[in-house]
Amino acid sequence: MKQYRSIFLSAGVPDPTAKHFMGEGDTAAISALVSALLFVALGRRPIVWGGHPAITPMMWAYAEALNVDYGKWVTLYQSEFFRDDFPEENARFGNVIVTEAVQGNRELSLEIMRHRMLSESSFDAAIFAGGMRGIFDEYHLVAKLASRAAILPIVSTGGAAAALGAEIKADSELNDELDYVALLFNRLSIDPSEPRGGPGF
Repeated sequence: MKQYRSIFLSAGVPDPTAKHFMGEGDTAAISALVSALLFVALGRRPIVWGGHPAITPMMWAYAEALNVDYGKWVTLYQSEFFRDDFPEENARFGNVIVTEAVQGNRELSLEIMRHRMLSESSFDAAIFAGGMRGIFDEYHLVAKLASRAAILPIVSTGGAAAALGAEIKADSELNDELDYVALLFNRLSIDPSEPRGGPGF
């Protein structure tokens, strides 16, 4: 039975008040992209990501609706530094990896989490949607630790993903395609008829 490499998701809703803000995000487009990824890949490819309070509940709801074992197919990394802000859905999952915090140092705590997140799995693709400066931090780590992964900045989601798309000169499909389901089936090489819940890892 075939074992699949993972998909890395780097996504977030930009906060204009944050110092690492890099541009307005399209909240509806970010939600649509995450929904499309889950529709296309959940239960078909392992998904690895770093969590976001606005997106974690959506992932949980999708897994419930599709009757997919979230704990088998999604690995969620969180830094101990942000424990007080963990979404309540985290407690429902058996798939949360909490990484070491450096007291009083947000950036170093995130660096530890991201390095583990991107070195403990192998990846076929990395998808970037919305987000802030962390999108670039994670992109540079993907380039270093998972150089075989296809880089997919979804420019129409705005935020740092749009800036990343401009920096790496993303192709026109990543700039213009708004049918995220069709885009991801194509770029992730997933057959729409593939059943969910196969061998996974």
